[in-house]
Amino acid sequence: MFSSPFLLAFPFFLLLCFLLYWAGARHAYLRRPVAEPGNADALDWHFFVPCRDEEAVVGTTVGRLRADHPRAHVWVIDDDSEDRTGAIVAELAEEDRRVHLVRRHRPNARQGKGAALNAAYDELNQFLSKHTDRERVVVCVIDADGQLDPDALDIVSGPAGFGDPETGGVQVSVRMRNAGEPRPLPDRGRVRNAFARLLVRMQDMEFSVSNAGMQLLRGRTGSVGLGGNGQFTRLASLDRIAAAERRPWQRGALLEDYELGLHMILTGDRISHIADTWVSQEGLPHGRRFLTQRTRWAQGNLQCVRYAPRIVSSRHYGGKGVLETLYTFLQPVAHLVTLALCAVMFAFLGLTAAENGPGEAFGGMLALWPLVLALAVVSVMPFVLWGPVYRRDRAPEASFLAALLWGLALWLYAYHLFPASARGFVRMLRGRNGWAKTRRNAEKVETGPVAIEA
Repeated sequence: MFSSPFLLAFPFFLLLCFLLYWAGARHAYLRRPVAEPGNADALDWHFFVPCRDEEAVVGTTVGRLRADHPRAHVWVIDDDSEDRTGAIVAELAEEDRRVHLVRRHRPNARQGKGAALNAAYDELNQFLSKHTDRERVVVCVIDADGQLDPDALDIVSGPAGFGDPETGGVQVSVRMRNAGEPRPLPDRGRVRNAFARLLVRMQDMEFSVSNAGMQLLRGRTGSVGLGGNGQFTRLASLDRIAAAERRPWQRGALLEDYELGLHMILTGDRISHIADTWVSQEGLPHGRRFLTQRTRWAQGNLQCVRYAPRIVSSRHYGGKGVLETLYTFLQPVAHLVTLALCAVMFAFLGLTAAENGPGEAFGGMLALWPLVLALAVVSVMPFVLWGPVYRRDRAPEASFLAALLWGLALWLYAYHLFPASARGFVRMLRGRNGWAKTRRNAEKVETGPVAIEA
């Protein structure tokens, strides 16, 4: 019963899809053209910085944005913080008329990042003149610990970005600026710090090359996704989404950034990804915080599956874009199915071993070891091959052997998707759709819940 064709074919089908997707992403990354700069002065720039209890980082973030991009306005949304976030920003706003504080209070506050961004959108609308050319106004979302490339606005203004009038959104590459930190956990021992260094390195490798390749592939299929950090959008594009959906950022999914991108494409705007400029953030050295973050992302991905009928029927999505988006939607589902099939397989092997002995249960599998070995190599090599690419672009001081070992570690790192997808699915079943704020590395570890139930 358990040796049905589906059970045998499904893992091969998933592997084939993964290999095709990886090959496309790698080709798109390695063959990408250099992004030409444009004229940033031709556009008006407004940074949205959502904050909740961010006193440890918000002052540095606002100061750097104002120093590196003096023509831009910075809108800090204080989502009813319980620390000095609001007071710090208020002091900065008194000294700098281009710094604005958007205050939110409960019960309206702490309802998720999307709700906070909508509040800033409303404040910006009141601030701008009714005669403003909203096609020339660009909103950029920056995390409270985000640091943007000083040249980013020029590159985003170029022909690959807002220099094209059909472009409604641009996502830039994301980096982990603490990837080379020798002791991410200063108060912990060598073993914990070794794990923390590797975890941060994997996040940097994932975002700066693997995810960048995926986004560049999406650029070819017309399905680029927006991220929560380094997300640029035309104000006019946000207006079009608000006209269709009542507000730009929705409360339906925990991935409010990716959901915004879906709405942008559905309303006819194009999104591009530019890998030649970047925003940096702090990678998470704590395994528990990391898993909490990825559980939220997996759950948000599952929540976005409901858009599948609209995407399939939309005239703004081509066939390749539909296939790529459905593949993205189904990743957490595939992880859940794989876990279920593994559980069924091991249960069947256990029953067979109990009835007929271990030889009968495992003899057939041992006879297939060449096939198993070949599949293992094919599964691992795509991750390993990202290692030299990452070394070339992000860590040229590392040895070639270290790059290969990082690639091997990336393969092991990818397995976090299985528990994250399972936890996200369980949270959905239990109706737990609350938004969880990830603690910054500079924050003290305190007990108590971090998820805010919506």
